[in-house]
Amino acid sequence: MADIDTLAMDVRPEWDEIEDVRSRCRDFLENLHYDVDVLDAISMVSSELVENAVKYGTFPQTPGIIEYRLKVNKTDITIEVKHPVDDTAGKHLNRLDEIVQWIRGYQNPFEVYVKKLKEVSTKSFADDESCLGLVRIAYEGQSILDFYLDRDNTLSVSAIFLK
Repeated sequence: MADIDTLAMDVRPEWDEIEDVRSRCRDFLENLHYDVDVLDAISMVSSELVENAVKYGTFPQTPGIIEYRLKVNKTDITIEVKHPVDDTAGKHLNRLDEIVQWIRGYQNPFEVYVKKLKEVSTKSFADDESCLGLVRIAYEGQSILDFYLDRDNTLSVSAIFLK
């Protein structure tokens, strides 16, 4: 394996694209000879991050684009998804910050996962912002979440899987 192997894609903000990202991610990692547990974890993380970009991105230009990058190096695998947001995204960004900080506040992501499953099980199905996907990234994907918003209102959300 080279020092860094990268899979980069520009993805249309459409639901059908999520499965393509998952599949291409899996193929990429299979070619690097990762085991099935890593394939499952990283492809799930990839699809969750792209799903969130489709849900919460603002795509004023047609066609809109989500930037997907998967970087593999000696110590970790980083998935980064970038998408535009607009000035109305404040509530979503605050919620994202809140949930990322909440996850980081626990020593063990399993505790967060159990708490979130209990919380989600008591909510109505109309609640579309459960943040379960982010918790899955931390626990099932064994990844550390982070994000930033740049000057051009591009939100970058990343997950780092330590080998």
